[in-house]
Amino acid sequence: MPFTIAIDGPAASGKGTIARALAHHFGFAHLDTGLLYRAVGAKGGDPVAAARSLTPDDLARDDLRSARAGQAASRVAAIPEVRAALVEFQRRFARSEPGAVLDGRDIGTVICPDAELKLYVTANDEIRARRRAMELGADEEQMLRELRERDARDAARAVAPMRPAPDAVLLDTSEMSIDDAVTRAITCAKEAGA
Repeated sequence: MPFTIAIDGPAASGKGTIARALAHHFGFAHLDTGLLYRAVGAKGGDPVAAARSLTPDDLARDDLRSARAGQAASRVAAIPEVRAALVEFQRRFARSEPGAVLDGRDIGTVICPDAELKLYVTANDEIRARRRAMELGADEEQMLRELRERDARDAARAVAPMRPAPDAVLLDTSEMSIDDAVTRAITCAKEAGA
C-alpha cells in the first residue's frame, strides 16, 4: 500500500524544500502541484484547454518559477474547470509505489484527503517575502505585496481554498533552519508510519 504525504501552505513557506527532502529521504515520488498550475498559466490561451492538454514537457519549462508564472498560476487555479482537469492526474500520482509526496495548496483538503500524513507548512509574511526576494533577486517589499495578494486570492477562492486540513500537522518554519524543518517533517512521517 503506497504511503502518501500531503503538504500544503502558502508560497515561500518552505513546503517545496520539505517535500523534496521527504521524497528523497523515503525514496518516494514527488510532485510540486503548483507546477501544474504554473504550466497552465504559462501556456496562455484558454486555461481549461491548456489544463486538459498539459504534458510532461510543459512541466519542464524554465520560466515556471518566475513571479509572473506564480501570479498566473493563482489566477487559473481559481477556475473550477481547470482544477477538475488536473485533479485526476494528481490523485493517480499520489498512489505511486512505494509512496508519494505532493505539495500545493489543497492536497490535504481536496486531492488526498485520506493521505497518511498531512502537513501544513507556513511562515510569517515578512520572512516568506525575504525568502522569495532572495530566490528571485527581486525587491522584498514588492514580494511582500505580491505574496499577500496571492494568499488572499488563494484563501478566498470558492473552489478548494488554501487552508489546513483539520487533521494536518502545523509546521511553522518562521524561526526554523531548513535542516530543522526537514528533521521535524521526517519525524512526523515516521510517526505516521512511513
